[in-house]
Amino acid sequence: MISASAFVSNPPTGGTKRTRRASNYVFANGVIQTNPVVANSVLTRNRAKFLPDPRVGLAWDPFGKGKTVLHAGFGVYRALLDNLDYRLDQTAPFNTTLTLKSVPLSSLEFVPGAPPPSGNRISPSGLEPDAYTPTVLTWTLRVEHQIARDTSLAVGYVGSHGYHEMLSVDGNEPAPTICPAVPCPANLAVGTVYYPAGAPLANPALANTTTWFSEGLSSYNALEVDVNRRLSRGFQVRGVYTFSKSLDDGSSLNSSVGANAPGFVMFPLNPKLDWGRSASDARHIAVINASYELPLGAGGALFRGSRGLQEKLIGGWTLSGVESVQSGFPFTPQLGFNSTNNGDSRNPIRPSWNPDFSGPVVLGGPNRYFNPQAFVLPPPGTYGNAGRDILTGPGRATLDLSLAKLTPISDRLRMQLRAEFFNLFNRANFSTPNTVVFSAASSSPAPTAGIITSTATTSRQIQFGLKLLW
Repeated sequence: MISASAFVSNPPTGGTKRTRRASNYVFANGVIQTNPVVANSVLTRNRAKFLPDPRVGLAWDPFGKGKTVLHAGFGVYRALLDNLDYRLDQTAPFNTTLTLKSVPLSSLEFVPGAPPPSGNRISPSGLEPDAYTPTVLTWTLRVEHQIARDTSLAVGYVGSHGYHEMLSVDGNEPAPTICPAVPCPANLAVGTVYYPAGAPLANPALANTTTWFSEGLSSYNALEVDVNRRLSRGFQVRGVYTFSKSLDDGSSLNSSVGANAPGFVMFPLNPKLDWGRSASDARHIAVINASYELPLGAGGALFRGSRGLQEKLIGGWTLSGVESVQSGFPFTPQLGFNSTNNGDSRNPIRPSWNPDFSGPVVLGGPNRYFNPQAFVLPPPGTYGNAGRDILTGPGRATLDLSLAKLTPISDRLRMQLRAEFFNLFNRANFSTPNTVVFSAASSSPAPTAGIITSTATTSRQIQFGLKLLW
């Protein structure tokens, strides 16, 4: 069997406002302009007028015996930027955000209706004016075979490639100097990106920006194995394992949802420096679930001849469980301050590797999960050479168990009692450690670097339930 489909998307012209209240900042020669453009659309060019989304699927029984099936598929999927309002909700002149830097809090005084304190600058928020539509190509190949009467084995490959994905960028940073050139210090290597102290922003009339650019890439490749034994003699079990690798150059659109990696690109003029493991890349994931109808009461191996009240008390028990195991998520060592002089207050800056360090970087304990001595501060005015998402956090394992009893009360009424145990063994599944290696311009790492202060799952939870079914 072969199936195919095609979709053509024709969305509106990108944030269209017929009353000319669509505001966005544009760029000229790579420099953000001081005043936003207010028009009927936030886009100067609509690249989403024709978006074909072809998809094709194949299911084939190569031997004609109904025991082996080959599945294959390919599809194009697009994100039509339905969340533009999130990025544009702080755009001047309708909802302006002002920034003040290096001002004592005691000197600030805000009076309703009065002008804001002097020295403020607008912090633009917006979208690349001629942004593309984020697109993902996916492909799958899967072979499923019946290896026994009630058991099947499936092995498959899943892959995808994404492009034009949104990256959060500061679009108003100083023009960098590429060493060797004035005013680079003599000790910096050839090709080093350098910002001198006090370097002016590309547009000094504005503060840092939060701008989405459609320059992101992603890649995913996975091997999937699925063993399924259907219900037979009261027992069923299924186990699924995934071995995968997910790569991108930006996994989140802001810092608030990127817990284990910065939400912003480190060097906006070369986002590919951030290419690495996705924040959600779990290399190994295995899940096994099973249920067993206990052989008690009529029809079972034990107390087969039970009747009446005895049968209601003894029969109808089912034991179920789910075991989940996965490797840890990657995380990025970071600086708690911006040493580059590029003016970005979101600090998407990474340290450098310590060339004199030897030994394991990841120690594994919650009191010091990784060794901060593996890193050093980059020279002032430069970016660190440590990559994004280069370390792997703690793995996770959880067993959930339930015991249920179904008791018939009448022909139409049944009662179910349940006892459920979540994280049965009360395993501590730790969260990502504190990723800030240096909190100030000091050669000593932060005392909290690498310390884990929370868990990713709850402690053991037990709950009981009573349900009537009719």
